[in-house]
Formats: sequence, C-alpha cells, structure tokens
Amino acid sequence: MPYTFARVGGYTLTFDEHGLTTADGKLGMDNPKILDLTGKKISTFPESLDDWLAVDELILDDNLLVSLPENIGQLIDLRSLSLYKNRLTLLPRSIWKLKNLHALNIADNLIPLISEGIGNLVELHMLDLGHNQLSVLPESLGELKNLAFLYLSNNRLRSLPRSFEKLNALVYLNITDNQLVSFPEGICRLNHLVELRLYNNLFTALVESIGDLADLREMHLMNNRLASLPVSLGKMKCLRKLDLQDNPLKVLPETIGDLEDLNELNLRNNQLVSIPESLGRLKNLRFLDLRANRLKALPDSMLNLEKLEKLDLRWNRLSIIPDWIHILEGRGCTVYL
Repeated sequence: MPYTFARVGGYTLTFDEHGLTTADGKLGMDNPKILDLTGKKISTFPESLDDWLAVDELILDDNLLVSLPENIGQLIDLRSLSLYKNRLTLLPRSIWKLKNLHALNIADNLIPLISEGIGNLVELHMLDLGHNQLSVLPESLGELKNLAFLYLSNNRLRSLPRSFEKLNALVYLNITDNQLVSFPEGICRLNHLVELRLYNNLFTALVESIGDLADLREMHLMNNRLASLPVSLGKMKCLRKLDLQDNPLKVLPETIGDLEDLNELNLRNNQLVSIPESLGRLKNLRFLDLRANRLKALPDSMLNLEKLEKLDLRWNRLSIIPDWIHILEGRGCTVYL
C-alpha cells in the first residue's frame, strides 16, 4: 500500500516500497516552481510527470536513482536540474530535449559517457560533470556557447575535444584530478577565463600560448609534473593567485616579475635552487610560500615586497639569513625560517 511521505512546497509526495509514486501539486494552490527532493531515498520516478510540468527547478540530489525515465524530456520548462550524488550510469536521450536548461548538475554518479546530444542544451550556463567515470568528452560540447561554469573534476580524462576552444563564455574551468598528460592548448583560446583549476594531473609543461589568458586571475596547477614555466607567463597581467605546489620546478622565468597584480604565490615542495631578482617587482604580493625547496640564498630584491604579509622559507638550505628579513618583520610580515 502506498503511503504519504511528506509535503514539499505545494506537493504531496506519495511513496511505496519502490520509491516515489506521485507528486501531486493540485491542492488548491499554485504549483511551486521549485521541487526539492534531496535525500528522500528515491529510487524510481512516478509513471506520470504531469504534475511536474510547471516546475522550473528540480533537485534530486543524494538519492538512489540508477536511471531516469524517458518522459523526463516532457519537463520542457525546466531551467535547473540537479541529480548530484545518485547511482546513475547513463542518461536517457530525452534529457537532451530540455533546451531551456540553464544549469545541469550530474556530479557524483557513475556515468562513463556523455552523449553528443548535450550540444542541444545551448542555454546552459553551468554544467557539472565532476566525480564520474568519463574518459572522453563529446565534440558537441563546443556548441554550449553560453556556458560560463564547467566542472569536470575527478574523472578519467586524458585529453579534451578539439571543440573545447569554442567555449568562449567560460569564466570558470575545473578539470582537477584527471589524467591529462599534456596541457590542453585549446584552453588558451578561452579569453574570458577568470579561474583555472588543473591540479592533480600528469602534464609536464605549459604551452607558450598560456600568456594569452589575459583575464585570468587564478591558476591552480598543484601536483603536476612541471619542470619549467614558459616566458609568456609574464603576459598574464591580471593574475592574482598562482599555485604551483608539488611540481618538480627547478627554475622560474625572469618574467614572473611582470605579474604586477599577483598577491599569492605558492611554490611549496618544488626543486628550486634560486629565485630570480625580478621577483622583487611583485609590488602587490602578500603571501609567498617557498617551503621545501633547495634554496641556498635569496635575492636582495625581495626587500622590495612592501605588501608582503607572510613569507614561508622552512625546509630549505639557506646558509645565510639575509639582514633584510628583519626589515620585512619590522613591517609586520610573518616570516617562518
């Protein structure tokens, strides 16, 4: 026998032992636009979705869904669909008919492949495919010309499709914890990109065209296999945060001193034996982490880092502590030796 589980907005949710059977919104009040069924242990959909047709935001996070019905394509007014943390292994073809979607979250499922049909969702502003089992992405991804936020973390990606460079509206890109063996050059054509996260991959070098990312403010490249940086890095005039921790970097280019807006630089656990004099030109630098390198000396130009608030030099091989360290401390900078 079915039993009534709860009220959500204007809906009465009815469940049986198999999951959700109805979500009746015809209760003498307007149908709510948002239906949030987070954590209801839902494993199946109702046979009819007629009562959901007015919904424009459907949240089914943290449930037990292993599949979606084909009739989900009837929900043509949906602007936001979230299926985070279920047990989905595939998506129905009808989901690519939801052409009014602005946000689609299918993170933390078991999906190995995304259909080329995703290219139909041309209104998408946010797409989260993170924490799945994706080893390739469809070429049609490049059709998502309005996409601003793209999350691809914790998959099995070794490369990106050629069409990736067409995602000109992207401002945030996260491809952390994948298996990228080379830096995808197409990323460097995304000239509106503001934040780039590529840590925990396998690439050994950056491309020279990285300097074309003129609007980039944050670049996170921790735990890759970078042994050097391109000279063009100095062209990234808007960069404010650069994280290069846990790479095998041995040298830094002199052009690093051209990053005039940089305020955080993390070089912890590399193999640096020296720091270029040009580092002293980083007038806006506030935090500098040089822990666990192979430094024996520091350039006197670092005294010019007038806004520095924290300098971490632990676990290096400094033979002499420069006198200017005390001047930095006198300005209020915290120094760890």
